[in-house]
Amino acid sequence: MRRLPSMAVSLLAAAALSACTSTQDVLEPSAIAAQPPAQGDAAPLQPATTATPGASTTPTPAQSAAVAANARIQFAPIVGTSVEAATTLSQRLSTRARERGIVLARSNDPATTHVLKGYFTPLAEGKETTVIYVWDVYDPAGNRVHRITGQQKARSAGGDGWSSVSSSTMQTIADATIDQLITWLSARTG
Repeated sequence: MRRLPSMAVSLLAAAALSACTSTQDVLEPSAIAAQPPAQGDAAPLQPATTATPGASTTPTPAQSAAVAANARIQFAPIVGTSVEAATTLSQRLSTRARERGIVLARSNDPATTHVLKGYFTPLAEGKETTVIYVWDVYDPAGNRVHRITGQQKARSAGGDGWSSVSSSTMQTIADATIDQLITWLSARTG
């Protein structure tokens, strides 16, 4: 039996996630609350951003301030995670967004400038689990304007699938997501 290289498996999983339209296994990030409104407008579709382990994409305080002044972000339900993984991810997204000056919006907020929809899958390989994630960024009209993709490898915490993914892995993904979002938003406003 022939095995695909792990990079090929990752690319196949990312392609499958990008076509995901099912509402099965969708989880609403409950930790995200509304903040005061801000104004902003949509940008043209940009190429995907991929997280590189160990690479710093932390925006400067000035970039974070520009984002806070111009964007109001809503996180849509997350597709593909367990309840535990989604809870950890949602809590960390909320905390990290506030730390970076991102204004969060509720699902019915008319001042929302961007909606992020996340798609996730864990791939177990030996003693490691790789979580592949895709965040599609939409404007208020429903047009995809950006995509953030990445993968996070971690030692398996035991079990198979989501049971092998640790909370710290999901927190790292949340941090990378918010940092990449700020970098993209800052490039549009700078």
